This record gives sequence, C-alpha cells and structure tokens, in this order.
Amino acid sequence: MRFTGAVPAHDLTYSDVFLVPSRSDVGSRLAVDLAPGDGTGATVPIVAANMNSVTGPRLAAALARRGGLAVLPQDLPLQELDAAIRWVKEQPTAFDQAILLGEEATVADGLAILPPSAGYGVVVVDAHGDERGAVPAERLAHALPDARLGDLAQPSVPSLDADDLGGGPRRAFDLMAEAGIEFALIRRHGRVVGTLGRRAALRSALYAPALDAGGRLRVAAAVGITGDVAARAQALAAAGVDVLVLDTAHGHQEGMLRALRAIRSLGLSIPVVAGNIVTAEGVRDLVEAGADILKVGVGPGAMCTTRMMTAVGRPQFSAVLETAEAAREVGAHVWADGGVRYPRDVALALAAGAASVMIGSWFAGTVEAPGDLEKDADGRVYKQSWGMASTKAVHARFGRLDPYELARKELFAEGISSSRIYLDPLRPSVEDLLDMITAGVRSSFTYAGARDLAAFHERAVVGFQSAAGYEEGKALPVSW
Repeated sequence: MRFTGAVPAHDLTYSDVFLVPSRSDVGSRLAVDLAPGDGTGATVPIVAANMNSVTGPRLAAALARRGGLAVLPQDLPLQELDAAIRWVKEQPTAFDQAILLGEEATVADGLAILPPSAGYGVVVVDAHGDERGAVPAERLAHALPDARLGDLAQPSVPSLDADDLGGGPRRAFDLMAEAGIEFALIRRHGRVVGTLGRRAALRSALYAPALDAGGRLRVAAAVGITGDVAARAQALAAAGVDVLVLDTAHGHQEGMLRALRAIRSLGLSIPVVAGNIVTAEGVRDLVEAGADILKVGVGPGAMCTTRMMTAVGRPQFSAVLETAEAAREVGAHVWADGGVRYPRDVALALAAGAASVMIGSWFAGTVEAPGDLEKDADGRVYKQSWGMASTKAVHARFGRLDPYELARKELFAEGISSSRIYLDPLRPSVEDLLDMITAGVRSSFTYAGARDLAAFHERAVVGFQSAAGYEEGKALPVSW
C-alpha cells in the first residue's frame, strides 16, 4: 500500500482515508480470490467477533459454510463451548441445518428465530421427533401469531435428495428453478437432513466453504488469560476447534505473554490468535511469546466505551497499518477488530495490511446471531447486543463468583449493556450481509488491479480526505 501524499502526523481512522483507483486488468469481481492466507483455512477475510450477542453455533456454521470464520466467546462454560464446537462440526456443508419445531409451537415461535422471507422454513416434528411436514417462512408472515405450526405444516413441501446435490450447487439451483420453488427439504434415505433455499444454492456456487482436513466446517473459540488457560485450550483442541483466540482488552501485558507461552508448551498444531493490541511493539512481543495472528483494535467497536472512559486506544486505520507492517516482518498476520460500519471499512482494513476483518455488532442484527428476534412498538425487528466489558457481560463471565466479588467487578464495568440492533429487512441473514461486504471488497480489488489479497496489499493506493469529503461519498437519501 502507498499513500498519495505526505502522511499526516496524526493517526487516521477509516473515515479519514479513501482508495484511489489504479490501472487494472481484473475484468470481473468473480476473478478475485479473497482468501486471507493466514493459516486459518478461511476463504473470505471475514471473522465474526467473540461477542456473546454476535457469535453462537448457528452463526458460526452459517459463516463457515460461506468461507468465513466465527469465534465462539470465552464466556460460555467449557461444556457449552465443547458442545457448540462439536455441533458446528456435525453440520452439513452443502445445505443448511434444518430448524426443527414441535407441533405445539406457534407462528410467533417460528418468527422468533427466522425471518418471513423466501428461502427459509421450519420442519415440524411430533413429540417423538418424527417429521410432520414443513412451513415455509413466507407462510408465517400471513398467519396469526398464536397459530399452531402443527396446523400449518405442509406434508407436500418439495424435497431434494441429498445424493442429487452431488452434481454441485449449480445442479441444485437448476432443479429448484425448474420446479419454481424457493425452499426445499433435503432428504437422505427418506429422512430430512437439512433445508435449502434457491439463493443458498446460488451462494454455494460462489463461495468456497471453510473446511478442515476432514471436510467439516471450521470454527474458532476464545479463551481468557486467567485461570488454567492451558487446560481450557487443550480441552477446546480435543473438541475439534480449528483456531484458538486468546482475548483480553489489553493484550500487551504480562498475563497475555504467560498465557501464550503456556499454550505453546502444549504443542498444539492450530493457529493461535492474541490481542487486542495497537502497536508494533505489541506485535513483536506477542509473536515472540507464541502468537501467529494479532487481533488489533482498542476502542473502535460500536459497543465499546473504552476511549471515552479511559482515553486509551488508537484510530483504527493507523493501528492496523503499523501492526500489519510489523507482523509481516516477523511472519505473522493481523486481524482488524472493530470500527467497521460499511463495506468500505473492510476494504480499507485489508488495504492497510490486515489478513481478515472482525465484525461484531453488525452481525448481531442477523437471524443467526444468538437470541430471539423481537419487535419494537413500530413493528421493526431487532436483536439485543451488548459490549464485552459491560455490566451484562461481566455478570455472564463472573456470575458464579460470590456476591461481593461479583458486585466489585460490576462496579468497574465499561461499555453498553443493552442496545437494539435492528435487522435490515432486505438483508436479515449473516449471509446477506456477507454478500454485500464481499461484493464491495471484490470491487475494491478490481479498482486496485489486484486478483488476491497479497496483490491488494501491494497495489492499494490510499488518499486522505476531510469530513466533507467523507460526506460527499455517501448516497443521498431517497427523498431530498
């Protein structure tokens, strides 16, 4: 990457900079390879943050199916983390896991976990777990909230045989297009093993899933730096985790260095991510202690109040730029964590040298994120989100402490404890957001004349802009 002019003495965030187009021979966005090449096995440079309100097993499977990586949060009890990792590993790679609901469940129950959009649906089962039919999600939009799913179940929902998908996603898409259907059950030996939407079939033709050596979906998990870190890491590795993330708000500290050395002493053959940091010195110290990837960002997150509470942090573009350069010198990689509001920010983080970009609150407003879909007084659908240093997160992390110790930790909590993240009605799924993000990033590559991430790091040209320049780049409202 190079700048168009003299670099300002002050640090820069994403809003301060823009990409300048260059001469390009990349004629199509689909000619671009987005693989981060950081040893994680991801095929797109997007990582779902280890936030309780963002990443659960359902989102992890959906994102891995499209080539990304999700980090399960460290606040989960070890048994739940183990179960979540194993659940992701059991999920299909060519189609979606079926959402099963009982006959007595209501339309409201269905709408709490999926949008009333084409390509989605629930499978209705009886008390013994036997299939009684399915309800396409669009049907839920036109039924009373208290209607029983057992009364709405359609035994005749179209099905595809799992063996027919051996012809590839294009074959599945063509079968659905010929039948004029948007949603189908996937059966193997007569039993429902998953579901498939027509758009999901199309995505399978465009994205390469992130798979481990056994052909299973990849998933990462986070651990803190206190307690028996080595034992926890070993247990997660035994469960099949593909990437370990050592996470704490201030990653450049002795506790992190000790935790890294403890994990490295286990001889695990999986990448280790550590953070958060914002300096080149932090990179060198953490890599020397055993980190393969550095998580970069202090204070840029939408749910984070660290900078306003402590004045500590750093504008994210400069943080990524400095740490990525230091990481290259020692053979490591950087994940840019926080500050992403638009696809442009993802492109700029990659231009600054990041291998992948972590996304938090943006993904919290999706159907796959943990928690039920809720409606406000105007009927708009949202999910709850909260910061990982907030009172709510502290209570989840330390809830088993005695009341005095818990109260003492809550006294010094930071961050937003509850915020409504509204779903985009046109993009309710994490896959919809991934489509939008990767479309923008692929175009950024073509403007730079880069066919892969390494070339983008080399060819990206960055300029500086005023606040007015940033505003000029925004689309005008529809009515003005």
